[in-house]
Amino acid sequence: MAKSLISASISTQVLRLKPGGNTASFEVSVTNESDQFATFQVELLAAGTDGNLGSRWYNLSPGISAKKPPGDSTKFYVTITDTPVPGFVGKMNITVRIFSLELREEERQLLRLAVEQGIGSIPMQMELPVREFKTHPTDLIEIPVRVYNPSQSPANVVLHFLGLERSWLIEGTDRKLLVPAGSKTETIFLCQLPSAGLAPSGTYPFTIECQQVNGPPSSIQGTVIVCPGGFIDFLCTPALHQIPESPNWRLLKNWKSNAATYKIQFDNASNLTQQVSVEVHAEEPRAFKLEVIPESSQVAPGETTELLLVANKKRRRWLGILPQRFLFEVKAVVSDDRLDVRNDTQILKLRVLPVVPIWMQLVGGFLLLFLLWWLSWLNPRNPFWGHKEAVTSVQFNGVGEQIVSGSNDQTTIKWQSAGFFNPLINQQLGVIGRNEKGVRTVRYKPVDNDLMAAGLENGEIKLWDVLGNGRNPISSFSYQKDDRVLALEFSKDSRYLFSGHGSGLVLVWDVERNNISTPNNQPLRGKKFDFAVNSLALVGKAGKNLMIGGRYNQLVVWNLEKDKWGRVSYPRKGGQEDYIVSLDSAEYNPNLLVTADNQGYITLWNMQQCLADKGLCEVLDEWSDGHGGKPVRSVALSANGCYLASGGDDGKVMLWYLTAEGKRDPQFSKGKKIDQSLKESEKINSVDIKQTGKYILVASGSDDTEVKLDRVERQRNAQCGNQE
Repeated sequence: MAKSLISASISTQVLRLKPGGNTASFEVSVTNESDQFATFQVELLAAGTDGNLGSRWYNLSPGISAKKPPGDSTKFYVTITDTPVPGFVGKMNITVRIFSLELREEERQLLRLAVEQGIGSIPMQMELPVREFKTHPTDLIEIPVRVYNPSQSPANVVLHFLGLERSWLIEGTDRKLLVPAGSKTETIFLCQLPSAGLAPSGTYPFTIECQQVNGPPSSIQGTVIVCPGGFIDFLCTPALHQIPESPNWRLLKNWKSNAATYKIQFDNASNLTQQVSVEVHAEEPRAFKLEVIPESSQVAPGETTELLLVANKKRRRWLGILPQRFLFEVKAVVSDDRLDVRNDTQILKLRVLPVVPIWMQLVGGFLLLFLLWWLSWLNPRNPFWGHKEAVTSVQFNGVGEQIVSGSNDQTTIKWQSAGFFNPLINQQLGVIGRNEKGVRTVRYKPVDNDLMAAGLENGEIKLWDVLGNGRNPISSFSYQKDDRVLALEFSKDSRYLFSGHGSGLVLVWDVERNNISTPNNQPLRGKKFDFAVNSLALVGKAGKNLMIGGRYNQLVVWNLEKDKWGRVSYPRKGGQEDYIVSLDSAEYNPNLLVTADNQGYITLWNMQQCLADKGLCEVLDEWSDGHGGKPVRSVALSANGCYLASGGDDGKVMLWYLTAEGKRDPQFSKGKKIDQSLKESEKINSVDIKQTGKYILVASGSDDTEVKLDRVERQRNAQCGNQE
């Protein structure tokens, strides 16, 4: 049989105890029977002991002995101060346990304890079925607690719940209970957690105290663990920003602003304190310097924090109508990713306006366009293009590709027809010549169209080379100084030039002789009439008859071959203020003549009979309502005699459709208005007409200084002029 290493004895086998009165004491002697040094401890054990009491029902001295050598002894002094089982009365066994950690052995002794009825109350025994409660914000939890009365009398107790916010306990922190003797009573505390911002995540210890009248209190502890809950709301404003922020023209300081600032907001609707920041990705990272101020921030539950994202554009365009557009991706970053971040990734837009405001660009562009327009040939008032004063005469060349014009500003200008219909083409080909006096009339040389004759206010006639760039006329001649040249007409073979003058003279000039090499200021011949000559026109198939119209409504035909002249009976006798101001004949229908007077009448004539000396000149048609009864200043017939153009003091340019007989087409008897001077008071001084393909071209010159060209499609249902 193995030898025991511990030898122990107790000073008595039976003890008496009266709780609240006398204590019970005894000694424990312990001897080290081993061959090594050892320490010894003593522990009292009793069946049915309240675990909450532990060793509080007795006192022990010393708690642990010093190390004893082999064979040495030590003593422990034990005092029992309370019953191990609350409320127990009677005899019970107490086990005295002696043990050594070094020797790993123990010795037990049995003690008989007689417990008498105690003096005073016995503490209540408390129990928590669940000591740890895991929950989330806004959850409702039930905390049950049980109270046991070990005494032989019923007890009124009050339970106090301590450690948690009073507002969380929706039915209060106190409970009053009547606990029968030797029985258990259970009650519940209801705990309603608030929202996440008011219930930070963490461990919340609590204590439930039980108090009784004239009795010792008791308590028990538990914990409420609030788990992470809630969310973080992520918001960036504005979603669309622009540089500069305000394009208001008054905020001139904003023009050069290169930065846009976005507000980044974290609203912590959770119960965790978070460290927040953002990640920013630019669509074009090289174009921007991005800065977040501050880089990160701490936000407590229920609070809001704000960061600033500053996007600095490295270079802004100076000009541009459409703004540049850029995108930024902003992603929220939080220190604890257990929580949901709402709208954690947002796309921000940025519009970058040019440095020069769009309105200023538009105004500047408009002003530039206006300046270019004002300086261009498109501006009728441009001092660098066109005429500066009233246009007195216009005429097409043979194919209608070019026009010459004369003006009171002493210039003659050559134009190209295509430029009037294409703004990219300059209408003005150049100034043919500058004269000492105003130009009253201009005429192309019919053959080759290489020369132009200009009649001036001072009675001078100049010949210009329209194909060259010479600044000087190739010839200049005059008969009487200051005898105004009011009309010019070339012969069909272009050899002779007829001139009509304010004095009543009609002169015939040899163009070939009057050139720069053989100057001769003397006409070949002439006639003196008793009226101012305003207009000339060759009529008849041979071109040997010259029609002369002028003051007093005088109309004369001069047979050049026979050198005889005669008066043509005009429908209206005229006074000294009445003039026939314009004549024209049709190239391919030379017996058709048109006259216009300052009484507002346009008259169409058939000259065949009177030219053959077989009767009076036949009036085919006549009307005065074409220009509202105002003077008609100019008329022109197309080569085939199917179209007539007229211009008058009402500022209108009219087109008339004629029949093959030379009368107005009944379908279009009212004519067609094709143009109007800038002001109605600015009269049309000259018109010319040319038929090209399917179009009719009408050139006009007026007091508004403009040379105009209108293009009209031929009428398919007209009686004349539709044969290609």
